[in-house]
Amino acid sequence: MLTLGEKCAVFGVYGKGFDVARLSFFGLFALQHRGQESSGIATGNGETVCLHKGMGLVSQVFNEDVMESLKGHIAVGHNRYSTTGGSKVKHAQPMLAAGARSLQRIVYDDANPSLHDSVSLCSTPDDGAIALVHNGNLPSTTVLLEFLKEKGVDSSEFSDSRMIVEAIAASMREGVGLEGAIKNIYPLLTGAFSILIMSKDKLIAIRDVCGIRPLSIASLNGGYIIASETCAYPPIGAVYLRDVAPGEMVVIDEGGIHAQELATPNPKLDIFEFVYFARPDSELLGKSVYEVRRNFGVQLAKEYPLEADVVIPVPETAIASAIGYAQTLGIPFEMGLTKNRYIHRTFITPEQHIREQGVKAKLTPIPEVVRGKRVVVFDDSIVRGTTSRQIVKMLFEAGAKEVHFLVASPPVKYPDFYGIDTPRQSDLIAATKSVEEMQAYLGATSLRFLSYEGMIKATGLPEGRFCTSCFTGVYPIDIKERAKEVKKV
Repeated sequence: MLTLGEKCAVFGVYGKGFDVARLSFFGLFALQHRGQESSGIATGNGETVCLHKGMGLVSQVFNEDVMESLKGHIAVGHNRYSTTGGSKVKHAQPMLAAGARSLQRIVYDDANPSLHDSVSLCSTPDDGAIALVHNGNLPSTTVLLEFLKEKGVDSSEFSDSRMIVEAIAASMREGVGLEGAIKNIYPLLTGAFSILIMSKDKLIAIRDVCGIRPLSIASLNGGYIIASETCAYPPIGAVYLRDVAPGEMVVIDEGGIHAQELATPNPKLDIFEFVYFARPDSELLGKSVYEVRRNFGVQLAKEYPLEADVVIPVPETAIASAIGYAQTLGIPFEMGLTKNRYIHRTFITPEQHIREQGVKAKLTPIPEVVRGKRVVVFDDSIVRGTTSRQIVKMLFEAGAKEVHFLVASPPVKYPDFYGIDTPRQSDLIAATKSVEEMQAYLGATSLRFLSYEGMIKATGLPEGRFCTSCFTGVYPIDIKERAKEVKKV
């Protein structure tokens, strides 16, 4: 059970006669796993752009009254887990900016935005408002900050997403159209991004040259849907068409859908999407996420076959891998750990005793499944190791005879700079300990990781198609000044 902060989700709709806010709600609901901190939707009706966003889950941020206030034929939506900026509603997305002549920034709320849980507003017809949603992270914003300074924009306390929308708006205020402004700003974006931008009458998608974060297009009754993952399409009846290509800009307006290459593509999808982030019913690069995860387990069964009585997964993302391992070796598969599915972000600080319980608030072993048995427990990855250590301890306390800890990915030795809220490298257990030392720290009978080669083989795709920076320390997009934070392990 990975303890990293999750990436964000983006969702976009274009279609005359659509209830775009409601479609966005259900799209974001399907993408809730990518971020539980805040949610927001902006809509455009050809004249104005309206927005509602707030802290919490999709179902907590939106109600029928809000849905009724968000009218139009274009929408962009966002679920967030903070990677830059922090946990405040002013950093929640969509981000709005004024692209018309006025330099006055659209005001979200009063002087204390961090005190508010939600924000609602509508632009005026003549301020040229644009709304932006962003999945990813820019490890270096130096060039972007210089651009904003030149344009007279105060960028203090800006997240990287806010910098992007303000830079596009600043370019538009000089008389450049939305597409032209995006082209101007694109070379200034150093990092990973799958971005949707909407005006009152257009929906535009752009992706970094490596396509590190996923983004795809679907059709729906003559209109179009754009989403971070394909799992968002079946609930609303949309049909997957294709991915937004790395380095591509896709424009949807009254004239239909148009595409343009902004930079030479160098496809490198983050392999962590297969390991952990994507929902199992999504498809990435034409591959079923579930099948790839199952293959991780099959491959590990070949690399490290064990004699055991039961295989159990750490829910949810390790389930498919555990099934693959168990079926390959003919060991019974059981759900030996029960997860509280309703543990999400809360505004209430836990009582000290509850805080000390740690992972026990989220996971509970089932003694009848593990008592007196040689147990193989499967997880998707190990980051700090603290959660894994507690799981091993709980299983022994529940009566397990042996606890073999298997991991469906290689050791995570390097921090991520492309949208995962990873700890510092010094806090990554695999960056400071050998496998034997990690096994001793966990208190496990044995500890084994899927080999790097086995992980790649399980995808059925060539190694060069992926960003594997968390495992290899190779960053396909220059992380610039952040490189000093990385030590070769």
